[in-house]
Amino acid sequence: MARSTFSLPLFPLSSHILPGGVMSLRIFEPRYVRMVKEACANQTGFAVCMLNSNGNKKTNSHIFPVGTFATVEDFDLLEDGLLGITVKGHKCVRIDSIETQFDDLRTGQCQWLDNWSCKVDAKSIGPMDERLKEIFEKYPEVNSLYPKPEFDNPIWVIYRWLELLPVKAEQKQQFLDQKDCSIALEFLSQLVE
Repeated sequence: MARSTFSLPLFPLSSHILPGGVMSLRIFEPRYVRMVKEACANQTGFAVCMLNSNGNKKTNSHIFPVGTFATVEDFDLLEDGLLGITVKGHKCVRIDSIETQFDDLRTGQCQWLDNWSCKVDAKSIGPMDERLKEIFEKYPEVNSLYPKPEFDNPIWVIYRWLELLPVKAEQKQQFLDQKDCSIALEFLSQLVE
């Protein structure tokens, strides 16, 4: 049975947000200001996408096919006059096709991806959870984004490590394409130890 598709504005970034993630952004390009205004006015969101450095902007292959549906949780006018927003990632989407609008904002025909299954308990993610707690303690700007961190949730911990570590976007895409967290967990366990 084919999955239904829906249209989402796309926000390609070099930094990544995954489900449960929170990120602060400065918005200055008119196309993204429009995207944020429309998302807030319509109480919708957009897909935050990973950039493909080998892709071509003219063919829109500079955007990887797996992104994260995100919503604006807070916004503020910054001292420099730019729009500051805080976004939260909710669920992964697959982007099937991309169109370029009049102001170069990209929109994609998307499908929801199934959530990862993760057949490991909280004890199985040690010492990854402890190292993540240390990072949160060391960097208050990260810690302040998460009033209720889920260090005992294996998928949450894996997603935060995938956001924080300088892992190539191609590799992250491969992990997100999996049905469960086992391959990402094995990879990250070796890096974090």
